[in-house]
Amino acid sequence: MAMQAAGTDRPATIHDIAAMCGVAASTVSRALSTPDRVNIRTRARIEAAAAQLSYTPNSQAKALSSGRTGAVGVLVPDITNPFYFDLIRGTQLQLKAAGYTQLLVDTEESDEVEASSMEQLRKSADGIIVTASRLSDEALLAAAAKIPIVTINRDVAGVPAVVIDTPSATSQALDHLISLGHTHVAYMAGPLTSQSSTRRWTALEAAAEERGVDVRRLGPFAPKTQSGAAAADAAVHSGVTACIAFNDLIAIGMLQRLRERGIRVPEDMSVVGCDDIFGADFCNPPLTTMASPIEQAGRVAVSMLLAQLNPLAGGGSRSRSLMPTHLTVRGSTGPAPAVS
Repeated sequence: MAMQAAGTDRPATIHDIAAMCGVAASTVSRALSTPDRVNIRTRARIEAAAAQLSYTPNSQAKALSSGRTGAVGVLVPDITNPFYFDLIRGTQLQLKAAGYTQLLVDTEESDEVEASSMEQLRKSADGIIVTASRLSDEALLAAAAKIPIVTINRDVAGVPAVVIDTPSATSQALDHLISLGHTHVAYMAGPLTSQSSTRRWTALEAAAEERGVDVRRLGPFAPKTQSGAAAADAAVHSGVTACIAFNDLIAIGMLQRLRERGIRVPEDMSVVGCDDIFGADFCNPPLTTMASPIEQAGRVAVSMLLAQLNPLAGGGSRSRSLMPTHLTVRGSTGPAPAVS
């Protein structure tokens, strides 16, 4: 049965252990934090007393003495976006296996919230994993100079990054649409502050020029299902026959709006999403989308961060890791409508 300190209900402290062993509290502290500095017999008595009292180290005090908290911050721009579910699971499992606690923060698609969260985490975390950062390159570099950081889907020279290669999948999506006879395609852009959206558009524009087809950028649109209605209306107004959306949420919202307007998918308009989130294959019709190993991206980001935190542990360190993507073809894409 676990014992309380000195017959009270409060948790045991190093002073209780010191009193039980007849040593100074400083000796108990050394025995538990730097055991090599204490006589082996004394250390054994202290460890036995700590176990008997069910002593648990105070994490804040431990952080002050060791400079480590045993926690890692994970920042995501929108915790309700299903894209991040597998990523968060990947970071959680990898951190847990390494003995770290995950501190999850929703930055609300705001660079201000992201910056203030990172500043606060300097006091309570050993490092930070930032997904789809909305900060400027300069702000991200400044933050990385203060605390170890790894980014996901944000590539800034000087900051270790896991990059999901959606630009190459965007080109695959365009080739797929061209093979179906589409020559007028719209890219439904994400937030202006999203580097991923910019990279996809740049790749799509270059691929379209090489292939001699017309692509146009519409938006920006917030990466939410609610934005799909405006995106669908813009696509119809532009006269294109196919769309590649920044993410699946926008694409799913587009499917709903097009159905409301009596525009058939894929007979009248083809729609491609990105991320292959949970539910993308349950849509009506099931969504053609770009897929990538999201959970693995989270695990790799943790491994890269731990290499910064423990450089002497071996395993090497990487400054950049590129995750492959591929196009998953479903029912939302089909032959271009015949010109009447």
